[in-house]
Amino acid sequence: MNELSTVKPLYPGAFPRHDSDTPYPKAPLNLTLGFDLETFQIPLEELMPSKKVPDGVMTTRKFKQIVSSIREIGLIEPLSVIKPDPEAAGFLMLDGNLRVLALKELGQDTAPCLIAKDFETYTYNHRINRLSTVQEHYMLRRAIDKGVSKERLARAFNVNLSTINSRINLLHGICPKAVELLQDHQFTPDVTRHLRKMKAARQIEAVELMIAANTITAAHADALLKATPPEQRTDYKPPQPEQPKGDPLEQIVKLEREMSQVQEKYKHAEENYGSELLNLVVAKGYLKKLMENEAVRSYVARHASEILEQFELVLNTVSMEEAVEQAEREEGPGGNESAAQAEPTQDSDDAMPDPSVDGKIG
Repeated sequence: MNELSTVKPLYPGAFPRHDSDTPYPKAPLNLTLGFDLETFQIPLEELMPSKKVPDGVMTTRKFKQIVSSIREIGLIEPLSVIKPDPEAAGFLMLDGNLRVLALKELGQDTAPCLIAKDFETYTYNHRINRLSTVQEHYMLRRAIDKGVSKERLARAFNVNLSTINSRINLLHGICPKAVELLQDHQFTPDVTRHLRKMKAARQIEAVELMIAANTITAAHADALLKATPPEQRTDYKPPQPEQPKGDPLEQIVKLEREMSQVQEKYKHAEENYGSELLNLVVAKGYLKKLMENEAVRSYVARHASEILEQFELVLNTVSMEEAVEQAEREEGPGGNESAAQAEPTQDSDDAMPDPSVDGKIG
């Protein structure tokens, strides 16, 4: 393998090289090695994919995480390749097609590879032991304890800092027995967020129910939380005894103060009633003249039909009593909103917008 100029040893394997002073073991090995004992640096252009990569894979979250991990800490696991034809150049990829794409995106020219000796029907991805959520939590905690910053972990996993914090604080408030039951399962941090609101005995019971149903999900945990009796919840607060009522003399003083404020508002409205009514009559006359202009009516109908409805409501109102009755017939706050939308037209009548403006009046 060393005669190929483009393939260079990366570091020694388990046994010394031929030019080393330390001899190889003389006793025969009782096993057949599936790979060469050394890792080689192979140019990416000589690596041929063993399967077609699905379209759009470079936009997936998994691929972006691979790119972020390689950029931040380098390639952890070498690629697995085989040389299908000893006489021809090039190597066939057995495992690591996405890592090759990630290395190309990062501008790398070579990749560390393990060269297989036999092309077995071994599917690498089917033999992966997935990391459980609890084990991932312990791994992140050990990394933090060894001095790795949360920001670097977030960059390596291509996630935001809040996700790292939720993973680090995953088991906070969870009893040891519930943690033991969740040891080998995968779940989202939202599951423990709901369990955290239960007391220890209820946590264990809820985890056992989720494991028995094989649905360790946030929705299932939330349903169990809602079915939890109040006395088994950590966020339950017993009802407080009824507070004694305040001093009657103090309540009388407060009532007199409020009545005084109401009287002042009434006097103010009584003094300004005539001038405000006159302003409303003038505004209604101007609005009527404005709506008789077909060009203005057509423009408002096209660009602000809801304002046109309020204008017509103002024009069709004959008296204050009729306006009050009309407001009472409106549903809830709808009538108040209609009156509030119709009132500002008084200030905006003398400034009609240019037709090039996008239909906004006032």
